[in-house]
Amino acid sequence: GSYSVRFLLPWVGEAQVAVRLIHSSEAVQVLKRHRDTDSDRVYFYGFYEGPGPNKTRLSEAVMCNVKWDKNGLEHMGTGDCCCEYKDPRTEEIWRCQRPKSLPCSARVYHSMGGYRNRSMTDKHVLFDRTQTNKRINGDKSIIKIVHSHGNETIEKCHPGLHTPVPAGFYLNDVWTSFVCSTRHFTTQMTTECLKDKHIYMMGDSTMRQWFEFFEKVVPTLKQMNLHVQYQSGPLLAVDVKNNIDLHWRAHGIPLRSRKSAVADLHYISNEIDDLAGGPHTVIMFNLGPHFTTYPLDFYTHRVLRIRKAVLALLQRAPDTTVIIKTVNTGYKDIFGSDWYSLQLDRILRWAFQDVGVYILDVWKMTACHYSKENIHPGPVIIKNEIDILLSFICPE
Repeated sequence: GSYSVRFLLPWVGEAQVAVRLIHSSEAVQVLKRHRDTDSDRVYFYGFYEGPGPNKTRLSEAVMCNVKWDKNGLEHMGTGDCCCEYKDPRTEEIWRCQRPKSLPCSARVYHSMGGYRNRSMTDKHVLFDRTQTNKRINGDKSIIKIVHSHGNETIEKCHPGLHTPVPAGFYLNDVWTSFVCSTRHFTTQMTTECLKDKHIYMMGDSTMRQWFEFFEKVVPTLKQMNLHVQYQSGPLLAVDVKNNIDLHWRAHGIPLRSRKSAVADLHYISNEIDDLAGGPHTVIMFNLGPHFTTYPLDFYTHRVLRIRKAVLALLQRAPDTTVIIKTVNTGYKDIFGSDWYSLQLDRILRWAFQDVGVYILDVWKMTACHYSKENIHPGPVIIKNEIDILLSFICPE
């Protein structure tokens, strides 16, 4: 088909238009079909442990997944096939095949299981590198941009701001935001901004990159060894001198992680419900790549439960800072395509558009940087994300 695109020319100098085709319409149809019929193509293991005969120790691993009886997730079975674990607050159910020699109560650990690639050979070619993320040939004329005498000013950062399109631009590896007036933070400024703060990060490994950034940049911030699985957390770093405590933990199941204690896997909404909040509390979370294969109504259910928790938090402690990190780009395959991520991103923004929180748009920051595509952005992008994050926490 034919498309019309309008570009903003935000800097003085030279510019050139570049357009990429991420997926063809045929590939998108395949992605839709797999999401609608094949949501169990990512699976997990539950590990059960308990006492055996003659003082031995029994251990058994079985297959697990979300209980959502549609889109292929019903393949696990019915009736007495499984152990079910219903969270009383979120009302979500995690289901594991019933172990042969141990009771359902003996579930101790969780891990990623694997991937089932059920795509047909002729359809699989649609996701080949030669067909995906392709630069579209076209007019390569250089556009010369002259200085404009407009007097538009960008307002100070505050909750509830609209994210324009585009949300900003890179120039010499520095992101200029159109959302609000952001600052660029030195190590000293970063420490001062975080001083006297309780910071709670919840999400996936891209959110953990922020935890790791602060740990490296703030010299007085030291990570405690909690003897847990690093991929799932919880992680804790403390700065006694500046009264900073920094927390990160995974967003709960489904989680593609190494073997982790079930007791350490908490839902984001439950964590928020258990926090008092207040002027010294900063809460940030994201929810994306681990949900790409699941039905959109399952993701929506999870997001709306978090929304309910955030609304309750802001009612009891309205001066709490809440920051949502959007989904970022990176994956291009049948299990985690950017097309899947885009649908999740739209749901997340829709759910929180009127809540009065900060939304940190990393989708555009990762999509338009020249660095190699990676679900885990490189240091340049992370530093720019952190500058916006700190501008939200400390706007002046």
